[in-house]
Amino acid sequence: MLSLVRSFALSLFFFCTTFAQSRTEGIGPANSYYPVHNFQDDFQVYDEATKAYVPYIVEQHADQTALSTYIDLESNRHYSLLISTRKDGYLFINAALKRKLRAGQWTVLSIDSLFRVYRQPEIFLTLYGAPGLVDKNLFIGYPKSATQRPVVLRDDNLSVRPRPVSMYTNFLGLGLLFLLATHAFLFAFHRRAFLRFYSPRDFFSLRAQEESFLINRPLSSTNVLFVLNLSFVVAYLIIFIQSRQLDVVVSRRLFNEQSLLYILQEFFVLGVIAFIVLMGKYVALEVIGGLYKLQSSINLHFFKVLQSSMLFYTILTLFLVVIAYNTGTMSWSEHILIIPLLIFYAARLAFLYIVIRSQEPIKNLYLFSYLCIVELIPLIIGLRFAL
Repeated sequence: MLSLVRSFALSLFFFCTTFAQSRTEGIGPANSYYPVHNFQDDFQVYDEATKAYVPYIVEQHADQTALSTYIDLESNRHYSLLISTRKDGYLFINAALKRKLRAGQWTVLSIDSLFRVYRQPEIFLTLYGAPGLVDKNLFIGYPKSATQRPVVLRDDNLSVRPRPVSMYTNFLGLGLLFLLATHAFLFAFHRRAFLRFYSPRDFFSLRAQEESFLINRPLSSTNVLFVLNLSFVVAYLIIFIQSRQLDVVVSRRLFNEQSLLYILQEFFVLGVIAFIVLMGKYVALEVIGGLYKLQSSINLHFFKVLQSSMLFYTILTLFLVVIAYNTGTMSWSEHILIIPLLIFYAARLAFLYIVIRSQEPIKNLYLFSYLCIVELIPLIIGLRFAL
């Protein structure tokens, strides 16, 4: 009896030792990753009878060749997705074929890269290949470091995860300080122009002060400085919206959260692009206004565009920043930006119609077509590539 107990205890010891080593040695290529989560118990299969995905059960679905599961990207930032199959197979993400899986080889995908590409908290991943669960391995892992102690995963499936730190947080603070400094500079050295540009009362006034240097000299150094400042406000707003996990432009290659220096570089690039667009607006007004013989209203038109944009974008940026810093983990929707933009541009179009109509004896049809070309069409094109 005593020998039987000793044999059982010795067997239990070797079993536990072997199991513990398999949990700590690592997974993936050259066992260079710590396992964070194993998806062996999370797979689902499509059931024709119910027309829905159901949990994988070995006794019922052993012959299934396609196994699917949801991958939580948002909660696993900075980790990697590790995939391997014993036989050749295929990887599908959100029902779209992405790559072929070579037999016996590990495929490593960065979850940060997947999150930047799909902009979704979850993706639906499918492994297609040989039947059964034994053929497929799917893990979330964390790469080992030469200076890092082994991470032991206990039976409660709890592990220490690095706290995700967003580089956007640092940029948003520095960006606000930069914009505060530029506005303070303009207020100190160009106070008269500053008070007029940011005056709602002056904006809604229909009386054109043609003698004002802000109107009759649209390309003066003062105006250029204010246009440049407006460009950086727009650039800050774009990156702020991007930091809320909303896509500002169709091409996502422009925005990669790599480092604070990279985001600062993108901020200045976007500022320059916005400056070129605003100055191109004046060139377009000169060309189209000349065709419609509205030369006397072009400068006033451009001034009202700048004035309205400075008031709107500055107020909108401050409003969104205050909301962000006081609501914590609020879920953001693209409508928080697109609806105010549509309202603003529609109201500005109507207001410019009234302003120019009060200055020029022009037919309503000509004025409407002029505003459609210089205001409405650029808005439609912009929305095509926006949210």
